[in-house]
Amino acid sequence: MAIGIEANPGAEPVARRDQAVRAAVEQGLVGPADPLIALLDIAGIRASAGALRSAFAEVTAAPVLHAFAVKAGPLVPVLRLLRQEGIGAEVASPGELALAAAAGVKPAHTVLDSPAKTPAELRHALALGIAVNADNRQELARLDALVGSAPTRSPLGLRVNPQIGAGSIDALSTATPTSKFGIGLRDEGARAWVIQAFLDRPWLTRLHTHTGSQGIPLELMAQGVRATYELAEEINARIGRRQIDTLDIGGGLPVNFASDEESPTYATYARLLAREVPGLFTGAYGLVTEFGRSLLAKHGTIVARVEYTKTSGGRPIAITHAGAQVAARTVYAPASWPLRIAAYDAKGRPKAGPAVPQDVAGPACFAGDLLAENHPLPLLEPGDYAAALDTGAYYFAHHYAYNSLVRPGIYGFSTTADGVRFATVRTPQTVDELVTESGGEHARALDGI
Repeated sequence: MAIGIEANPGAEPVARRDQAVRAAVEQGLVGPADPLIALLDIAGIRASAGALRSAFAEVTAAPVLHAFAVKAGPLVPVLRLLRQEGIGAEVASPGELALAAAAGVKPAHTVLDSPAKTPAELRHALALGIAVNADNRQELARLDALVGSAPTRSPLGLRVNPQIGAGSIDALSTATPTSKFGIGLRDEGARAWVIQAFLDRPWLTRLHTHTGSQGIPLELMAQGVRATYELAEEINARIGRRQIDTLDIGGGLPVNFASDEESPTYATYARLLAREVPGLFTGAYGLVTEFGRSLLAKHGTIVARVEYTKTSGGRPIAITHAGAQVAARTVYAPASWPLRIAAYDAKGRPKAGPAVPQDVAGPACFAGDLLAENHPLPLLEPGDYAAALDTGAYYFAHHYAYNSLVRPGIYGFSTTADGVRFATVRTPQTVDELVTESGGEHARALDGI
């Protein structure tokens, strides 16, 4: 069945999710034989894509390429769905580029960002006409040689770091004084070097920045965009023409993981930019955005069957099939990445009953493998289901191979007048496939060495 089937416009996100969980149980997608699945709400993804386009259309008539950060959801059917909704792709590896191409994303709607591009990757991107943002001085020197040896249609830019500080999650703050990304504008001599780099290269036509993602205040994001806009204006004034014609302002809109409310919104951010950096929207510059998490997070649910329950130290514990292998960030950094958990009964219906503080544990063999600790829920029992909410971004992307747990199946769903329909986004991994992936075909390779 096609993933693009129309959703029931009258169903709200929570109602759609509840319908999907129950249908997944009834249709046998999840159960004793397949105790872990992931669900994607297609109507929700479409709504987020539409909200992004509308938010920027409200503040500018200039061309805007919204390029989805593929690392947030490296799934070909999802990339194709976003392409159909007018969203391109921001890629950071040959693998991500291949996924975008398989989804039908055009080179003109693709942007390559990575701090470690090889000469072969750069040559390939330039041959296709994909936009490339150089991360550092050495990469720019590589581009000098490649541009000099063969013509290219690729728009070429330079990533700068405004060095304006961190948000609440250091690992996701990319505009700190020592960030590994881009040219630090406040380093001694760096700003003058950047200006000269553009003076020396008429083919260098873009500036790129990215302040960070989760945990970054919108005001700090706007400050980073403003610093980059002001630099572009300074460079163009020095050159005496509008050589820089496009600003890639990154993405990273934070996601609310505390409730079902989708906040902050794209409209809030776009209006903030219009107020803080009005020159951005005069039409003098084309724009590129690189949102990822905010397009998918609220529309994904991981559903795990409760295998056993126990009590230890007076606290109930539900042992499920979802843990570090699908939620590594939550397991290892729960303060930064807390998850909401919803309880469903054995038939997939929202579970009723008084809230009881309990741990929701995963299957991995270490003590910290917990989706939630001391979390109030109706008391879970064997055969029930624990659903990890807001997991549509990244949680499907960075499977952790600890204990050799297979990757779960991922299913897009649509609620219709006739019920819920599912489409396979990623087939569940089999044990045989896992053995092959782990060197099974080379089992005797070390014999006699």
